[in-house]
Amino acid sequence: MAVLSDPVSDFLTRLKNASAAGNESFSAPYSKMKEAIANILAEEGYVWKFEVSGEGVQKTITVTVKYSDAGKAVLTNVKRVSKPGLRQYVGAGEVPRVLNGLGISILSTSKGLLTGSAAKKQNVGGEHLANIW
Repeated sequence: MAVLSDPVSDFLTRLKNASAAGNESFSAPYSKMKEAIANILAEEGYVWKFEVSGEGVQKTITVTVKYSDAGKAVLTNVKRVSKPGLRQYVGAGEVPRVLNGLGISILSTSKGLLTGSAAKKQNVGGEHLANIW
């Protein structure tokens, strides 16, 4: 198993590729951060559901991708904003809007992982992890 320098980016790439390829679901090594991202994606309607399986270091997270009735993926694109080599932080007043509100931004805040709109409501800023639309 290869050691990943950016496991969150790997997870988001797997999500984007599964959506583009029309796959029903995909799996990735588990972490609390990935579970929190999957939870936000499920709440916002970008994926159907996610499941955590296995024990200890063998834990995996399996995400079921959501498609419209016409067979098009609900999720069209994912952009990683903050990278390990260049972290991007935003203040409470500068949380970005994605495609004028059509997409979501995911922020890692002192109150946990939040969408951009939830971070604005709670008046917190943090690390801008990704934009999803």
